[in-house]
Amino acid sequence: MQQLESLIRAAENEVSRQMQVCNACRYCETFCAVFPAMTRRLEFGAADAHYLANLCHNCGACLHACQYAPPHEFAVNVPQAMARVRRETYEAFAWPQPLGALYRRNGVTLALATAGGLALFLLLAIAMKGSLFHEPLAGNFYAIFPHSMLVWMFGAAFGWAVLALAIGAVRFWRGQSPGAVGSAAAVEATKNALALTYLDGGHGDGCNEEDDRFTLARRRFHHLTFYGFMLCFASTCVATLYHYALGLQAPYALTSLPVILGTVGGIGLLIGPAGLLWLNLRRDPMHGDAAQRPMDRAFIVLLFATSLTGLALLAWRDTGAMAALLAVHLGTVMALFLTLPYGKFAHAVYRSAALLKWSIERRQPNRLRIGGD
Repeated sequence: MQQLESLIRAAENEVSRQMQVCNACRYCETFCAVFPAMTRRLEFGAADAHYLANLCHNCGACLHACQYAPPHEFAVNVPQAMARVRRETYEAFAWPQPLGALYRRNGVTLALATAGGLALFLLLAIAMKGSLFHEPLAGNFYAIFPHSMLVWMFGAAFGWAVLALAIGAVRFWRGQSPGAVGSAAAVEATKNALALTYLDGGHGDGCNEEDDRFTLARRRFHHLTFYGFMLCFASTCVATLYHYALGLQAPYALTSLPVILGTVGGIGLLIGPAGLLWLNLRRDPMHGDAAQRPMDRAFIVLLFATSLTGLALLAWRDTGAMAALLAVHLGTVMALFLTLPYGKFAHAVYRSAALLKWSIERRQPNRLRIGGD
């Protein structure tokens, strides 16, 4: 715990130092929300560092524009400094607190090992019933695992993820003292979060990846990933409505709404994560915190694997391999849910909270009256 506190203070102090330099320059004031929020402050305490770090989208535009970036003696690298504080934010506000250490240990190997271990457990459970390879069951998953068992298993895992992330977000929010949440601020923050407004580099041409060239690639791959995930979630919700409200039992036809939503979402969850992984592998080390890349890639790989196994299950659900494919898919989904609160997904929660604070703050008087929004 003492080591964690020391790391947090060091990361916060570096953000404070760099913001002091940026506040004197203000060349990047129009790039994103971080810099107008910065101009409302002369000093940057711990809460300010966590707020600004999570408001940062790590697009890299300010680094490429900065005259004080390394090798200058001021060594201003805002994306990297903010990224380091973000990880400390996740760990500091994690619930339960001891599990916050997983943010440092979560990597591709752990993610795949978790998914593989859970899939193997389910495969063994099926084999013990003698149904690993079977006659075609017309896509009836519940002939392999009872509906009630799947509901309890995955409902509990997803509920745990939501609870852990919600408690972390509440802890973060309490330290910010943002003021009352108005409807206009909430609508604006939601729009900025869903549209990824601040991944446009401040001028609409996009951000910088491995070089000075502007590109909207990361914004587009993020959109494919997020909306693919939401379509898959919508597919599950519609299927739940069909089952409980309309009495319609799975499997559903390929032309049914749950299958269409899941298929389109699954395709988005293939293209988006593949693109994000490609960008992550090529990105300049100056962008962000290299120590977090295993965590970033673990989440990307699990999303991709979830979609790939889900689409494979849909394609071969009417064959004798359905049970094995189902076990692999369910193991991957369970691994995704269990690691959700202690991996890269946390950035969406904290960033949304920071965007909401900015929408509230920018509607308040700027007491310094020097620059800013």
